Amino acid sequence: MADTSQAQANATTQPAGCPFSDSSQLPPFPRPRQRVFDPPLEYSGLGSDRSVFRVRLWNGDIAWVITRHEDYKTALADPRFSADPTTPGFPGQSAALQASRKKYPSFVSMDPPKHTVQRRMVTGEFAAKRIGQMRPKLQRIVDDLIDTMIEKGPPADLVECFALAVPSSVICELMGIPYSDHEFFQSRTRIFTSNAVSMEAALAANRELVDEYLAGLLKRKDENPQDDLLSRLVVEHVRTGHLTEHEVVSMARMLLIAGHETTANMIALGTLLFLQHPDQLELLRKDPGLAPAAVEEIMRYLSIAHSGQRRVAKEDVEISGQLIRAGEGIIAFQSAANRDSKVFSDPDKFDIRRDARQQVGFGFGVHGCLGQYLARVELQIVFTTLFSRLPNLALAAPIETLKFKDDMLVYGVEHVPVTW
Repeated sequence: MADTSQAQANATTQPAGCPFSDSSQLPPFPRPRQRVFDPPLEYSGLGSDRSVFRVRLWNGDIAWVITRHEDYKTALADPRFSADPTTPGFPGQSAALQASRKKYPSFVSMDPPKHTVQRRMVTGEFAAKRIGQMRPKLQRIVDDLIDTMIEKGPPADLVECFALAVPSSVICELMGIPYSDHEFFQSRTRIFTSNAVSMEAALAANRELVDEYLAGLLKRKDENPQDDLLSRLVVEHVRTGHLTEHEVVSMARMLLIAGHETTANMIALGTLLFLQHPDQLELLRKDPGLAPAAVEEIMRYLSIAHSGQRRVAKEDVEISGQLIRAGEGIIAFQSAANRDSKVFSDPDKFDIRRDARQQVGFGFGVHGCLGQYLARVELQIVFTTLFSRLPNLALAAPIETLKFKDDMLVYGVEHVPVTW
């Protein structure tokens, strides 16, 4: 902790916007976690004088980390910050992820007005009313998977047989992707969402998923449209010339990844979190009506997008008195924002009775998570159903032996062995 504070002190002695003469003195980002459910301790309880500070990225580039809840929302709502990874100075997570996003751009990495136009093409698919109508179908998916778990008997890997299977089944049905192909797209996703993978491996996995698999699926949708999202994109936007096939498969790549990877990790980590907090689990068991509040608290407490929301300044911007020059990157760090004591009392405590609706686990602003209504409903159904149908659910291995996804774009746990 002392070396981080000293590095930050050294950094603040340089005038804002000046060339960085010695980036090696700046603290690296991201820092390793000391506790599995918490952000790195270096970002806990930061005062207003240390809420915006410089860090050194994987490639030696410098970026500003923004940690306060208010500043997080201010930055992501400010159109002077660009989400486009092709903009000079953008603080990418890795060379492989940068290359993937440049080759397969989707609206999440675009600025308005192009972002607005493309996002509107799929907004209706994830609207709250439509997702609400899907509740019975989502409940059946969850129940069927638990039935299968019970039939096979314990022990089981909750990640493989449940946490991945629930959102994968849902997004496949929405998009019109055969669920029988889930092992293929899950394996490719694991490759190119890793911060540690080589650029060659990431691009090869992307090519197999996008240029071959999704492009082939899109052609079949064009020949025989069905009642699904991909078919509607083809009929309404490709045939009319609003989108190219490459734009649609790039969008499909993003929706498929976001639709299963993030929710799967929330299910696995959330289950583990409840098992480590039996008092909170008992509250949910006694009152399933707490499920909506519990999901908001889980989103706040875990903040699995642990690489932060990346942007680059298109012009000079001031955040909390700190001048950020045009061309400098920022990392709006939601893991810290969701533990801001000015917004959440006793922020390091997991409490499902808390009003956590101000949590920013789904991001904020025009780039906020498109599928957040779907994710909320999935998680509500998952946690109430899983713990009611398997009341004796327990870890089958010490938590210290589990492997966590520190080097992935989305934080999670590799396997959760359980019994019941």
